[in-house]
Amino acid sequence: MPDKKYPNTIKHWPEDDRPRERLMKYGADKLSDAQLLAITLRTGISPDKKSALDLAMELITRFGDFSKMDTLSIVELCGVKGIGQAKAVQIKAAIEIGKRMSSQNGDSVVRVRTSRDVVNHYIPLMRNIKKEIFKTVLLDGKNRIIKDVTISEGSLTSSIVHPREVFNPAIKESAATMIFIHNHPSGDPSPSKDDIDITHRLIKASEIIGIKVLDHIIIGDGKYFSFVDEEMM
Repeated sequence: MPDKKYPNTIKHWPEDDRPRERLMKYGADKLSDAQLLAITLRTGISPDKKSALDLAMELITRFGDFSKMDTLSIVELCGVKGIGQAKAVQIKAAIEIGKRMSSQNGDSVVRVRTSRDVVNHYIPLMRNIKKEIFKTVLLDGKNRIIKDVTISEGSLTSSIVHPREVFNPAIKESAATMIFIHNHPSGDPSPSKDDIDITHRLIKASEIIGIKVLDHIIIGDGKYFSFVDEEMM
């Protein structure tokens, strides 16, 4: 924690105590969560004599970690004194960069061999979303992901997840196969009756259309459920 004798403007601190200078000198991996966040925030609150690091430490203390911050809305972040819309947007953008990097395996093309390949790619992107998101993942003939398309947002029902909306993107992209994936904000990936009914309904539709469904995967909090792995399709 910075010595309170320091002025709240970080540029006046001793060089080794400034987050940016420490990063350049020692590397990003040597900085604490609060120091990294302070770089993102850039400035503190002048009237309250709080530096960016003070503000960052307050956020870490209140919310615990970046994973928890990821679940917060812009409005919720702005509820912290000193965090306006600009700073809230900076925080959300920085966290999203980290999530997207975690979902990448160093190769721009993701090849699907098992359910774990899909999960490794999508857990960082979907685990902290507060509402249910249903996606279709489109694959080519070599089981490489072409793209994913968000079909619905909100609790899954057969009326929301309609076969027409699910298969239209696959037809347009000439996908060879597809995978369904959605999240459970509760953290428990166990399928509901609606999840099971929707899966069976869509598989029947896929047989008519001629685009094979490889799996339906439900993402929870660090856990997942695969209909194929559990021999439910």
